[in-house]
Amino acid sequence: MTNRAEIGVIGGSGLYSLLDDAEEISVATPYGPPSDTVTLGRIGDRSVAFIPRHGREHVFPPHRIPYRANLWALRSLGVRQVLAPSAVGSLRPEIGPGALVVPDQLVDRTTSRVQTYYDAGGAVHVSFADPYCPSGRAVAVAKAQETEWNTVDGGTLVVIEGPRFSTRAESRWFSDAGWSIIGMTGHPEAVLARELALCYTSLCLVTDHDAGVEAGEGVTHEEVLAFFAANVERMRTLVSEAVEGLPLDRPCSCGDALDGLKLPFDLP
Repeated sequence: MTNRAEIGVIGGSGLYSLLDDAEEISVATPYGPPSDTVTLGRIGDRSVAFIPRHGREHVFPPHRIPYRANLWALRSLGVRQVLAPSAVGSLRPEIGPGALVVPDQLVDRTTSRVQTYYDAGGAVHVSFADPYCPSGRAVAVAKAQETEWNTVDGGTLVVIEGPRFSTRAESRWFSDAGWSIIGMTGHPEAVLARELALCYTSLCLVTDHDAGVEAGEGVTHEEVLAFFAANVERMRTLVSEAVEGLPLDRPCSCGDALDGLKLPFDLP
């Protein structure tokens, strides 16, 4: 299956229409099946593999997504660069709904998710000081700014376990820590991508202010889905332009993440 795609996209079902000449395939991995069949196709001259993060029918809650299978499947198809659009809440009053945040840092507040491939056969310690690909981030920010999207270059995404939303106290705690946005799916995706020496770029659409940022009843699941759906065309355009703008040869250090490390198994 190798080299059937060079770029991976992990996102919502509204992004299916991204791809030209699309075909669906099933991919087996040592970690079980991915969230759904993988859609292969093209955006311009680039070959792309798309996985719906929660499954086609949104069957996987954030803490049950088969993250390891998803990233492994992409690498086994030849993918080396991943774009990951998602919906997030804002922890900052100045970052309002509709903004795009391209974070450069990550905080893990999950509790039950398997977050490594290297949990047997010897210790493998991968550097994760800077979780996101600098090249991918630069392309995404530039493409979003060209369309005059309100874009925040950098910031910290805190990932919570879910599926519940935060209490006001938790939200204020995260805000007081100086973090920018909050979501449920950005971890362990980012670290698993690094463990496979993939470039990973998170594209975060702000759908609401989190519970502790402003007064009100707090966000609901229906409101988040409705807001993302209303902006899916904009996200689709950004992903398409970012795919075409990603460098052919990776000038970043993401591909060197495993250099000098003894792995307990071969990567696809």
